[in-house]
Amino acid sequence: MEIQRLGNLKTALGECPVWHGAQLWLLDCRKGLIHALDPGTGQETARHEAPAPLGSFAFNGDGLDCIVLALKDEIATLDLRTGQLRTLARIEASSPHLRLNDGISLADGSFVVGTMHVFRAPDEPPLGGLYRLDTRLHLHKLDDGLGIVNGPCVNPVSGRLHVADSAARVIYSYAFAAGGTLADKQVFVRTAVHDSGPDGCAFDSEGGLWTALVRTGELARFDMEGRLTHKIDLPVALPSALCFGGPEMTDLFVTSISDSGRLSASGPLDGAVLKVTGLGFRGSARPVCRMPP
Repeated sequence: MEIQRLGNLKTALGECPVWHGAQLWLLDCRKGLIHALDPGTGQETARHEAPAPLGSFAFNGDGLDCIVLALKDEIATLDLRTGQLRTLARIEASSPHLRLNDGISLADGSFVVGTMHVFRAPDEPPLGGLYRLDTRLHLHKLDDGLGIVNGPCVNPVSGRLHVADSAARVIYSYAFAAGGTLADKQVFVRTAVHDSGPDGCAFDSEGGLWTALVRTGELARFDMEGRLTHKIDLPVALPSALCFGGPEMTDLFVTSISDSGRLSASGPLDGAVLKVTGLGFRGSARPVCRMPP
């Protein structure tokens, strides 16, 4: 196994890496930037701007022209050629400390995204929750009571949706029910024993879930029963998210944080993008959204 820095990009809040079109795409959420990097050299091949703070994104359609983007309290499309934003849906909850956060496209073309509600009183329940925007542009609330939603991803073996609540230091597992709703909510793993909440997540082809342990500078892999199988120390203090990519989908790309507004680190690689090779695992490309033009 080898861990190296990919290029010279330094993000404030690097998040949501996505492998698409033989390139690595990611967000700098605080700066409102969408970056594309050459996976071999790390050279930046594209940069686009959107209103900060950004939460997450997914490509809309098979090309490179349009993305579905989670903004503070709305889901929009962004035309990467023209910079035009089009609002698709808006969540019902509102607070200065609430915003949309991590999300993912599903195989049916819909977009699942959750919120983060920070700076709450100890007994204050979190606003927002987990949402699904379907391809008819109907917004459905799937769950609530989640403090900081991160890493939604679908197990390729079981087909279950896994969602991290970083505030509670738990990853939950759900079954898909009729109409795109969720059922059979279970605790998949609790990460408090690892001294960190789980952040971004990604599955390998064997059904192993990889997550960034943002507080301890590590990656962890859990098997389908939630048992820890691997833990990898990283040369960054605050890893945030990860995805598989590369020609054979065997490389793991990891984003990191230098200053999120709540967390900060000043090491030489903090905020960098890392490329991990030689893991011996393979991922798969994410589906794209199919929102109407």
